[in-house]
Parts: sequence; structure tokens; C-alpha cells
Amino acid sequence: MEIKNLSRYSNAEKIVLAEQLWDSVSKDDLEISDDVKRELDIRIQNLEEGKTELYSWDEVKAHLKSIR
Repeated sequence: MEIKNLSRYSNAEKIVLAEQLWDSVSKDDLEISDDVKRELDIRIQNLEEGKTELYSWDEVKAHLKSIR
């Protein structure tokens, strides 16, 4: 699939298009394996229990730049 001439649209129009595309994807059509569900449950539990360290996007970018 090729999308042509996106540059002719404003940023606001692109955002509306992206929202419409996202909303058109049925969540019922998304398949997640039981293993992935278990891993997500573990990660949510760790987050709720304060066992997960969170980083801002700026921190992640800085770290990635430092290891190059």
C-alpha cells in the first residue's frame, strides 16, 4: 500500500486521518496469545506494586545516544 501526497495535508488533517484509521481497527480483530496476555498481566502487576522503573522519552533518547 502506498499513500501519496501526504504533504498536501495540514498536520491537523493528518492527525484526524490517523485517528480515523486507528478507530477503524476492531479491537476484536486483534489477537493476543495467552503468553503475551500473561506477560502483560505481570507487567501491570509490577507497575502497580512499584516494582517497575519508569523513564521519560527524553531519558530513553539520552541513554540511547550515550551507548552509541
